[in-house]
Amino acid sequence: MDEAACAFDLTLILPAFNEAATILSTIQQALQYLEGELKLRTEIIVAADGEDGTREKVLDWAKGGARIQVCGHKRRSGKGRGVREAVALARGNIIGYADADNKVPIEEYAKVQRCFAQTGCDIVCGSRALKDSVIFRHQPLYRRMGSKGFHIFMHTATGLWHVTDSQCGFKFMRRDVARALFAAQRIDGYMFDVEILVLAKRFGYTVREVPICWRDDGDSRLELIRGNLRNVRDILRIRWFASRLPAGRPDST
Repeated sequence: MDEAACAFDLTLILPAFNEAATILSTIQQALQYLEGELKLRTEIIVAADGEDGTREKVLDWAKGGARIQVCGHKRRSGKGRGVREAVALARGNIIGYADADNKVPIEEYAKVQRCFAQTGCDIVCGSRALKDSVIFRHQPLYRRMGSKGFHIFMHTATGLWHVTDSQCGFKFMRRDVARALFAAQRIDGYMFDVEILVLAKRFGYTVREVPICWRDDGDSRLELIRGNLRNVRDILRIRWFASRLPAGRPDST
């Protein structure tokens, strides 16, 4: 499908796990801003794992509307898998994702839109580490220290030294770029963000970062030690997977 045939200007993917209490508010805020303020034809895809009723709640609220889609699994299958499956359904000229709990206010998308227009780049990522980024609520000190050590390892292993914040869950890309990247993407867990950037480097796509406002939600579901061990394993898998792919831009899909 070429861009002229796309039904939407933007597809916003909201990965969610047990977010029934907040997901409708997030969707409504997003539509109010993106369609109301920015005048964008907007599609929202909720990639929801779990059995708390998140998927059913969204479908009931949308009542069959074409601009809202839902995908997901009863068991937690991973954020990477959820976004990958949602990208396959997406019908927007720009495809991207943001956290369902609004860590990054949707109003920050205006910076992404300007970056695409001014630079002609392929991918725009939000960053919490740029000079003009604003952190309303920081992570606990032990998490920040652990993250610094892990990021040194990650950058050394992947060569992503040009990226200041690989893990910010606010990334957008042109349709053909998203299709190509997620067709090659394999990691189901949190490190899929790193994988997408490694693949973008391998394929020669241009990446720009914009400063964003961000707030930690104190998510206690994140496992510091076990999670980082799993992440180290996934980083090594990412490096191996990417090394076996041909360099240069793939054919458009």
